Amino acid sequence: MTDREQYTPGPASGAQVRKEGEKWTLILVRELRHSPEKVWRALTDPAHLREWAPFEADGSLGTVGTTVKLTTVRAPKPQVSETRVTRADAPKLLEYNWGSNEIRWTLEAFGGGTRLTLWHNIDRRFISWGAAGWHICFDVLERLLAGEPIGPIVGAEAMKFGWKRLNAEYAKQFGIETAKWPAQAAQES
Repeated sequence: MTDREQYTPGPASGAQVRKEGEKWTLILVRELRHSPEKVWRALTDPAHLREWAPFEADGSLGTVGTTVKLTTVRAPKPQVSETRVTRADAPKLLEYNWGSNEIRWTLEAFGGGTRLTLWHNIDRRFISWGAAGWHICFDVLERLLAGEPIGPIVGAEAMKFGWKRLNAEYAKQFGIETAKWPAQAAQES
């Protein structure tokens, strides 16, 4: 059995939701055992992103003003969005849009490693989905940084790796109902 086949995410943790009217922001924090510089490369370099993120980038996200195409990975129908990097202060702060959602990463040196915080504004109906997906992506990122890559676990494939359980756990933590997959909703009507 490969490391990938043995992967199981831990319990939902390190997440909160900030609500400002209809705008909801998912905030995820993860402490990594690697330097901010190493984590920064994983967040900005297309070759690194391809190994853990829910999208591929056709260029580096490390420079303000750069326009990059982000393409969802393993989605039923790939979504391509043009992204403009609005802030890039290596290795501390990175901001860009992913479609209509704002993404902000902060990296703080912490105990010989990095405290990585993601702010992702996301439709409130899908905020637990996002938390579950990013949780798995962060686990894959940690393995990549440790030199033990298992490849991205995104899209429908994440269902095989505990995504449904995480989605339910995050929904409970956030005090919301879990949204149904479009196919589920159609079957029930």
